[in-house]
Amino acid sequence: MILLRHGQSEFNVVYGATRRDPGIRDPQLTDEGRRQASAAAETLREAGLAGLIASPYIRALETAEIVASVLDLPVAVDPVVGERAAFICDLGSDPASLKARWPHLALDHLAERWWPALEESEEQLLARCARFRALMSARVDWRRIGVVTHWGFIRGLTGLTVPNGALVRINPERPELEAEVLT
Repeated sequence: MILLRHGQSEFNVVYGATRRDPGIRDPQLTDEGRRQASAAAETLREAGLAGLIASPYIRALETAEIVASVLDLPVAVDPVVGERAAFICDLGSDPASLKARWPHLALDHLAERWWPALEESEEQLLARCARFRALMSARVDWRRIGVVTHWGFIRGLTGLTVPNGALVRINPERPELEAEVLT
């Protein structure tokens, strides 16, 4: 499967410059983030993806929307691939707000407060990663799935820290050993 870290968000710009939490809840992509998502979609054209799984955070849904529109892919939303909750940006939006913006996505399965409590421990994150690896390993089509996710979740799955818009191919049965950064 291929992991895609969402494009640059409003949070990433401020945090990258100051190393301080700017207090932006569930931020949107910047113009650069939208460009990164488009570039990722172009890179993925030949990957043979059959679908995307996206985190319910706005920055991930915006990234998935761009990739899905370029590649004509369905998007499934799953909070298990969300960010490790450590900053204000990791407080999500309620399902009704998300549904108003993305009425075509299935979001009824989301709890009213679907994101983890601040601050999610490293052990809790790794347990979420393990659950996801097990679910994906059981799928026969895992090689054809893209996952739009976050820095912390990718790090928890692979041990890698990657920039916004990065693509990482992994085998869910051996993610630490077989991770390959594509961009």
